[in-house]
Parts: sequence; structure tokens; C-alpha cells
Amino acid sequence: MAKTVKIGKSDVVSTPLGLGTNKVGGHNLFPNLIDEQGAEVVRAALDNGIQMLDTAFMYGLGRSEEIIGNVIKDYDRHQIVLATKAAQDPHQELKPNNQPQFLTKAVDDALLRLRTDYIDVFYIHFPDKDTPKYEAIGALEKAKEAGKIRAIGVSNFSLDQIKEANQDNYVDIVEGKYSLIHRDAEQDDFAYLKANDISFVPYEPLALGLLTGKYKDAKAFGEGDWQYDHDSANFSGDRFYQNVAAVEKIRPIADRHNVSVADVFLAWYMANPNISVVIPGARKPEQVVENAKALDLRLSEDEYQLIDETFKG
Repeated sequence: MAKTVKIGKSDVVSTPLGLGTNKVGGHNLFPNLIDEQGAEVVRAALDNGIQMLDTAFMYGLGRSEEIIGNVIKDYDRHQIVLATKAAQDPHQELKPNNQPQFLTKAVDDALLRLRTDYIDVFYIHFPDKDTPKYEAIGALEKAKEAGKIRAIGVSNFSLDQIKEANQDNYVDIVEGKYSLIHRDAEQDDFAYLKANDISFVPYEPLALGLLTGKYKDAKAFGEGDWQYDHDSANFSGDRFYQNVAAVEKIRPIADRHNVSVADVFLAWYMANPNISVVIPGARKPEQVVENAKALDLRLSEDEYQLIDETFKG
């Protein structure tokens, strides 16, 4: 039986490998997406032992949720962990809105798009400037009491904002930027989350592709490239080649296990006690099938430590 993890203080349980779905219907974020291919990506996840589908209103302004809702009607809903997010207000030029009435409606709207009567994890996607975070979470607690959601999360919150949101001990899960290349959360967040029984889900775990081992030349990236525009420091100059060298140092582990380099890193996250579920994205179903191999990969303690130390340098 596949390993499972419990989400915070809730009764939500998931396999430790999920699917990030910003490339499923996220036409406002990525060019040349095809909805049917996005649906195939979701099916590939569910057919290969992946339970958590991580989506958001912002992924296609609801389109990702609609595609997922159309796919899951053909599966056992109780074997799926639906996680979605909201904050961007379409009536305020998509600026974050954490007002209780906005979040209450956002939950109801997401339920309709996902074609379900409950959402397993609902996140506030981004903090706004003015709403007290405990009031925002209070609205989600009411939705939880009504059976509309099962676990409460926040995403892109600073540690101080997480603490404010968790004033009443209602927060179950935090989603934040983290990878072996971006490790700030280890110093900033992990101790508080562990002490308060709050799960952690990293987004961009493969560092925009740097940890897949497929990039070798920094000259391939520049202004206008999605990766460079999001993380120019790691996609240019000496740091790019340092990252490439670190990935290559881990390649023998992948060869030894007959898996991809990306699978090795996904297995490292799943073995990390600070991480609950890792959610790599995918544009093509075959990428999902490859990632799913990480569910069966068990790193030795020496392999785990080598990866850890390689990326601390």
C-alpha cells in the first residue's frame, strides 16, 4: 500500500505525490495549452497513484477547476484530494481579496466549477493588505463547519502572516515556494509549522525545470523566457552552472535506480519530514507517468544526505 500523509489537524489523507495543475487550463499563465491535453494530464495522475490535485481560480480564471471537475466525475471522488485556492478578485483587477464575504463566495464558486459538494483543501492564495488574517481564516472555518471544505490552508504568506492566520489554531496547511535551490523556508517557517501541526506543500519543487537535468546552457535563457523572468538569478551566470553541476552530481543516483533525475529529487522531498505533499506540474501526461515513478523510489540515508549536502553548498 502506498505511503500516505495526514494534512495538518484535519482528517484529510493523501499520497505524498500530487499534481500541480497550473498548466491544466492555465491559459493566462502559459501559451499554447490544450484543454484536452490538460484533461489527459489529470487522468494520468489519477491512474498512476497520485491523489492530490492542486489547482486555483487563477489557473485560467477558473478553467483549470472546470477541466478537473469534468475529469473527476469518472473517478471515485473519495480517492481524490482536491486542493484549490482563491484570493484574486475579478472585480478588483485580480488584486488579492481576503475579505470573509469574498472567500465565502469563492468557496461556493469553486464547488460549482469542480462539480463536487466538498473541497478537501482550500487555500487563501495570496494575502491582501488590509484584512486581518484570522478573520479571513474564520470565514473558511465556517465553510469547514458547513462541510464545504475539509482543511484550511494559506499560500504565499510570510511567517508573521501565517502566525496571524493561525491565531485560533485553524490553519492545517501552508503552500510556499521551496526547492533544493530555494531553501529559505527551512530557516523561516519549518520550526513553527512543525510545532503547530501544520503541513507544508512546496510549489516549484523542480525549480522551474532546473532540477530536471535537461538544461545545460545559460545562453538559452534571457529576458522574455518564462524561467528567466521568474528567477533570473538562477538562470544566468555562474549560479546557473553551479546548479547544473549540482544536478549532475546526483545523476549517478538516478542511474543506479533507473529513474530520472527529477524522480530522485521528488523522492527526496517525499522523504523529507518537513514536507507533506510535493506537487510538480506537467504539461504532458507522459511527464506525470514519469514523475509517478518517484512514489516507489526509496532513497538510502546516504543518498538522502548526499542530495541534502550537495545543495547546501
